[in-house]
Amino acid sequence: MYRIVEKQELAPGIKQMVVETPHVARRARPGQFVIVRLDAPGERIPLTIADHDTAQGTVTLVVQEVGKTTAQMGTLEVGDTIATVAGPLGHPTEIAAYGTVVCVGGGVGIAPVFPIARALQTAGNRVLSIIGARSRNLLFWEERMAAVSNELIVCTDDGSYGRPGLVTEPLRELLEARPGEIARIWAIGPAVMMKFVSRTTEPFGVPTTVSLNTVMIDGTGMCGGCRVVAGGGAQFVCVDGPEFSGWQVDWDLLLSRLQYYRPQEQEAFEQWQRGACRVEETTA
Repeated sequence: MYRIVEKQELAPGIKQMVVETPHVARRARPGQFVIVRLDAPGERIPLTIADHDTAQGTVTLVVQEVGKTTAQMGTLEVGDTIATVAGPLGHPTEIAAYGTVVCVGGGVGIAPVFPIARALQTAGNRVLSIIGARSRNLLFWEERMAAVSNELIVCTDDGSYGRPGLVTEPLRELLEARPGEIARIWAIGPAVMMKFVSRTTEPFGVPTTVSLNTVMIDGTGMCGGCRVVAGGGAQFVCVDGPEFSGWQVDWDLLLSRLQYYRPQEQEAFEQWQRGACRVEETTA
C-alpha cells in the first residue's frame, strides 16, 4: 500500500498528490510513468511522473478527473493509501546538451513537461517554454515552469490570461524568428494539441518529441491496448514509448482509438457516481 502524504487542488478537477513510493522514486527519470491501481478490483491507469524526491521516497502525480478511476482518486485524502504503484515504466526522455530547445505543455500536460524542462536546463540547454490552458482557472505551475525556463510564454484559449490563442501560434513565431537556432522540441498535452504541434514544426525540420497517454492494462506490451502506429509500424506505448517522434505518429488512428471505450468509461463513471451518492446518503 502506498500512502498519500500531500494533496493539493491545482485547478477545478485537477489534483496534485505526493505519494510514498520509495522503489519508484529511486529510479524515476523525466518522461517515465507509473501504473496505478487504487484497490484490488480497480482498473490500472497510467500516470506520468510529474516530479520525484529520492531522499523522501516520493513521487508527485497530477491527476485530471476525466473518468471513474481518476474521479475516485480525486476523493482520496492525505493518509489514504493506493493499492499498487508500478514503475517507473517506459523509456526516459533523452536528455543532452542540444542548445536551444522548446518545451510545450498543454492543459494537464504542463505537469509531465516540467521535469523534462528542468532536466534540459540542468544539462545546459537554453529552454524556451510555452504552456497553455483553456482558461486562466485551469492553468497551473506557471511559477515552476518559469523557474526552469529561460523564457516562458503563457497562453489561454479564451484570452482570460497571458496571450490569447493556442500554443501553436507562439511556437510558429519562435520557429520563424529563430531559423536554425532551435534544436529540438518536446510537446505534451491532449492528443489533438500534440498533433497540431507536430504539424506546425514539421515544415521547419525541428525534431519534435511527443508523449502519448493511451489506454493501458498490464504495462508490459502483452495486452496490446496501447498500440499505436508510428514510423509506419505498430508500436506499444508502454514499452516502446511513451515518447515518439510527433511526425511519425498516425494521429487520426490514435484519436480514433482513444474513443473506443468511451461508452464503457461513461457507464463505469455513472455507476461509481450512483454508488458514491448512496454512501453519502447512508452516512449523512
